[in-house]
This record gives sequence, C-alpha cells and structure tokens, in this order.
Amino acid sequence: MTILLETERMDRVNAIVSHPVYKEYYERLEGLEQDRVFCRHQMPHLLDTARIAYILSLEQGVEVEKELIYAAAVLHDIGKSLQYEKKIPHEIAGAEIAAEILDSLPEDMRFSGEEKRRILTAVRGHRKLREDAEPLERLLYESDKASRMCMACPAEPVCNWSKEKKNMEIVI
Repeated sequence: MTILLETERMDRVNAIVSHPVYKEYYERLEGLEQDRVFCRHQMPHLLDTARIAYILSLEQGVEVEKELIYAAAVLHDIGKSLQYEKKIPHEIAGAEIAAEILDSLPEDMRFSGEEKRRILTAVRGHRKLREDAEPLERLLYESDKASRMCMACPAEPVCNWSKEKKNMEIVI
C-alpha cells in the first residue's frame, strides 16, 4: 500500500525566495560565508529554523499560520551580508530588505499589512528576545537558536557562543 502525504504549496514563500532582491542578498551572503567555519546562514539553516518553529507552534498550541512561519524564517538572516560588509546589525538590515521584498511581491502573492508587520517584527526580534515578544517573534527566536547543532560542529571549541547558548545535546 502506498501512502501519499498531502503537501502544502507555499506560493508566497516561494515568491520570496525567487524574488530578485532576495536572490541578490542570498548569493552575496553565500559568497561571504563560503569559507566560514562557524554556522552558516543558507537555506538548510533557514528551513531548519522554519520546521522547528512550526513544530514548536504545534507543541505549544501557538496559532501562527505555517506560511507566516516559513516566510519569517527564510527572511530572518537576509541582512547578514550587510552585517559583514557595513557592520549593520543583520536583524535591522534584514527587516529593511524583507520589507522591500514583501512590498514588491506580485499583487496576488502579497501578504496583508498585518501579516507583513508580524513577519518584520519577527525578523527584527530574532536575535534578542523581548519580554513582550509576539508569538511569531518568539517562535523564530527559539527555533533559530535550536537549529544549531553545536555538539556536531567541528568549530565548536573555538566558537564564541557561551556554553549556555550552545546546543550540546539533543533536547526534545
């Protein structure tokens, strides 16, 4: 017997990652991190972050639309190249780039004003958790940190993350 899993199209998320501005910044970052020994910020990390955030939303009973989780996750590190090049914190640069991308999506792919606000708040808040963080912001913060497998990283001994931040064991 063959079991077919129902898949869900994420047309708006796909519109983000195929957007020329997204591609430009993604490729710049990929080039800048080509020889990086520490955590990189490419699609495996972005999708791990999205998947963990979605699982956390289900486990914690946090009602956030899956497509918003994935949109925020694929956008959360898009400003990283500007942090390397111009010393602009990547959550600030990323929110600006994300706004440009979201504002210029084809009309039938656009997020509502409220959806856009939530995505940008999550991108801005993914590095330091605010006390009054919104649900998507909190999910992105937690999943971004949980996505790092420090225990299996060859660069862990020289990483500047504190021991408290490093993921040194599997936690479920």
